[in-house]
Amino acid sequence: MYLNCHSYHSLRYGTIPLNDLVEQAKAADVKALALTDINTITGIYDFTKLCKEANIKPIVGVEFREANQLLFIGLAKNQKGIGEMCRLLTNHNLSKTPLPTVAPLFENVLVIYPTTNMPDELRNFEYTGIRPEEVIKLFKPEWKPLIQKSVVLQPVTFRTKKEFNLHRILRAIENNTLLSKLTAEDICKTSEVMTSNEEVLQQYAEYPEIIKNTEVVMNQCHFEFEFNTPRNKKYYTKSKEGDRLLLENLAKSGLIKRYGPNNTEAQKRVVKELKVINDLNFSGYFLITWDIIQYSKSQGFMHVGRGSGANSIVSYCLGITDICPIELDLYFERFLNENRKSPPDFDIDWSWRERDFILDYIFKRFDPNHVAFCGTNVEFKYRSIFREVGKVFGLSKDELDGLSKAKGRQRESNSVVKYVEEYGMMLEKYPNQRSMHSCGIIISEEPITNFTALEMPPKGFPIVQFDMHVAEDIGFEKFDILSQRGLGTIDEAVKIIEKNRGIKVDITDIALSKNEAKCNELLSIGKTLGCFYIESPAMRGLLRRLKCDNYKTLVAASSIIRPGVAQSGMMREYIFRHNHPDKFEYFHEVFKEQLGETYGVMVYQEDVIKIALHYAGLEASYGDILRRAISGKGRSLKELQSVKEQFFIACQQKGHPLKLSEEVYRQIESFAGYSFCKAHSASYAVESYQSLYLKTYYGIEFMVAAINNGGGFYRPEIYIHEAKMSGATIHNPCINHSHNQTTVYGTDVYLGFGLLKNLNSDYILSIVTEREKKGTFKSIENFIDRVPSGLESIQTLIFIGAFRCTGKTKSQLIIEARMLLTNHKSEANSPLLLDAPTKEFKFPVMERSMLEDAFDEIELLSFPVSCSPFDLLETKYKSNVVASNLINYIKKEVKLIAYLVSIKQVPTKMGMMFFGTWIDANGDYFDTAHFPKSLINYSFKGGGCYLLLGTVEVDYHFPTITISKMAKMPFKPDPRYANSKALQFKATEQLRGDISTTERAPYPQEHEINLPRHKMGPSL
Repeated sequence: MYLNCHSYHSLRYGTIPLNDLVEQAKAADVKALALTDINTITGIYDFTKLCKEANIKPIVGVEFREANQLLFIGLAKNQKGIGEMCRLLTNHNLSKTPLPTVAPLFENVLVIYPTTNMPDELRNFEYTGIRPEEVIKLFKPEWKPLIQKSVVLQPVTFRTKKEFNLHRILRAIENNTLLSKLTAEDICKTSEVMTSNEEVLQQYAEYPEIIKNTEVVMNQCHFEFEFNTPRNKKYYTKSKEGDRLLLENLAKSGLIKRYGPNNTEAQKRVVKELKVINDLNFSGYFLITWDIIQYSKSQGFMHVGRGSGANSIVSYCLGITDICPIELDLYFERFLNENRKSPPDFDIDWSWRERDFILDYIFKRFDPNHVAFCGTNVEFKYRSIFREVGKVFGLSKDELDGLSKAKGRQRESNSVVKYVEEYGMMLEKYPNQRSMHSCGIIISEEPITNFTALEMPPKGFPIVQFDMHVAEDIGFEKFDILSQRGLGTIDEAVKIIEKNRGIKVDITDIALSKNEAKCNELLSIGKTLGCFYIESPAMRGLLRRLKCDNYKTLVAASSIIRPGVAQSGMMREYIFRHNHPDKFEYFHEVFKEQLGETYGVMVYQEDVIKIALHYAGLEASYGDILRRAISGKGRSLKELQSVKEQFFIACQQKGHPLKLSEEVYRQIESFAGYSFCKAHSASYAVESYQSLYLKTYYGIEFMVAAINNGGGFYRPEIYIHEAKMSGATIHNPCINHSHNQTTVYGTDVYLGFGLLKNLNSDYILSIVTEREKKGTFKSIENFIDRVPSGLESIQTLIFIGAFRCTGKTKSQLIIEARMLLTNHKSEANSPLLLDAPTKEFKFPVMERSMLEDAFDEIELLSFPVSCSPFDLLETKYKSNVVASNLINYIKKEVKLIAYLVSIKQVPTKMGMMFFGTWIDANGDYFDTAHFPKSLINYSFKGGGCYLLLGTVEVDYHFPTITISKMAKMPFKPDPRYANSKALQFKATEQLRGDISTTERAPYPQEHEINLPRHKMGPSL
């Protein structure tokens, strides 16, 4: 008898999670249950599965509301009914038109009106809902005619009194008001709880017609849904055969381009893959992806196809990916196999600047009724919860700030704070709003509104009302259209090189950047700052520990750096075996034969497939099932247990000792869910090499591109330093040379106006536009005449030295600017026939020192340009120890001054440990380790230069200094504030280091890994 239940997918209204709602119904012996969330179908698919498991008939629908007014409830008679309601909601969401007060002429939907919104006449599919508290009104003569078309309407919104209070809090959050200001219309009735069927029926005992009508409605609703049935667009052409022939022709044409006409191994693999793709009806999926890539190439865009899609030779021949699966021994079964009924998704990256063009193409190329972004539920997050809940209790901004930052017992214990915390904790993990998935697009065979309503978030592309997990469950696989700044850096660097040097670099030629001796040398010593994926301190340290000087080792490094692999101990063991290949035995011959490239250590997800195939003798497709089950992508513990049992039975049949098989399974289990697939690592390695190639041979242009694309792991200052180390002369922004972004002319690099703190983008655009239209600026007066400027903007430009081309000092320019701006009328929009003569002012000579310029730069850019931070120190101390000769001081104590680049906090069993990255006086990088004991007395105190004392340790070719003492070194006082001691060190306080943290568990020590280094079983 429950035809109107809300879950927590009725955003900021319902309080009951779906599984709890179904469990409650089961406990109340409810035989049929309707989910009718407000203006959404988000939960209906999970709800249907949960009801089936609980032996409850699922009824699904929508409660249509406009603000606080309940208009009507729609219940789907079948799948078509969901489509009808979804189209109504989609029109409302996309066109912003109000929902109708009377339901449209539905064919597959039953409609229930509340008594507060009854039409004059009810059609055959419409009923009136009588709430329990309204039954008493049926005695009235004017209500009696309703009975013959009435049903039981017992809404469910909350479970307990506490949850009713939570509902009120949610409504206050939604209405952005105080709890005390909520009206009765803002919240649900206190009766909206679930009781037993008997209790509900008792309230309608005198009106058996109403009970009968309710049963009729429930019996008419049959929502049967086939899960895991592919629903993506089936055909790229008009038929399966058309798709098969087109894909075959494209693959064979690409095969010749990639491998030549006589590569029999590649030919066999293409034929094998094409058969599987066709048998599983995924030809259209490949062709749609190929179509998108063809458009991208036609526009001159770079892309990277990565993830498991690179395991396919067909995707390689189609140009979707650029990784040869034969070269890297990549298993197609990791991507697609006969046991996988839903298509895998291609992960394709574009530059962050070009992704929107690709999205626009997709939404125009395919029928708009069949394309949408995947949705995602944005949950109430820990910190924001307390802010949201505290606000409705009337706490001030300062109180909210303190509450969101404090933890546990640090919070005050007054009654309001106690309530805020109590209800805030209840809200954690509740959905707060729907948003757009970052990259996943659905392209469907049927109109998407057959399955979901669409919404239009601010980004401008329609989204479905469910997330990627539900999408996969109901048969949709998304196309992942991703973006990254690393690819943008490569793309822009190539364009800058052509413009600056006249050299056209074909960076898509993979052979160009795989075996360059100079690149490999820099890779082996970790000189990779600015390069995609291999620039972080942790990755640079790993490269040095491995002396990584080739592509295949880089592929392995890209996977073992992953937290899960490192957490399992595989990273540490791989480093040991790479450096000491003669100090271990393969514990079984299969590991030597199949994992010899990685010294018998499982590094990639594909390794699970290899071991299942060659050790256990199972099909490769089973290996992928094993990998998915262990990684948590299996649907139940029961399934995982079944897969595990099958593995051990197969091992026993092969004659392997149980102890040996248990060790093999332990290794699989320890890392399978957290590693990269090899193809993914290989894609990252190719892009890393492309970055490194450009940095090695075109360092200035590459670093300028890195600056303009938002850098990566480090702040802009560090990339500017790298450009300088590559031979660039760095210039402050200039009114006649600079643009919004940083530019390069030969070896001269002019910083962009966009790096300045106090200039807005519109003002910067006006400077550049005016200069491009009418030529360079001749004087500050000429500039002020042509570009409408305020005193603050002009002062920013003067103090950064942007007017140095005029030949006047900053002091002179400031006086002149103030005189010119007094009652000045801009001529920018009134072009003169002749340039007015420049007024000449006589000023006293007021010299400024290099030191003053450096402090100006720190104030406006956050770092000095005219000199290095070392030039600003009070001390004259210089050490003979520098980064380049640390290797000569192994186990010796050293002392040196260094400039802080970054800090990483890492948990260890001893406590929180810090790792620092620094620049020495020569501009080179080195790293430090700070144990918890030393940090007690010698902690980091912000950005700047430090005097460091410590011992040099070398861990597999990677030198670090273990710090025993350190002290932040004082800078010279700012001469601009000679008369104010309070301000003399204000600028240098802005110098900062990049800080990153991790909350992972400590990595295991060598003795805890227990990976056998001796033979355990008989050879095969």
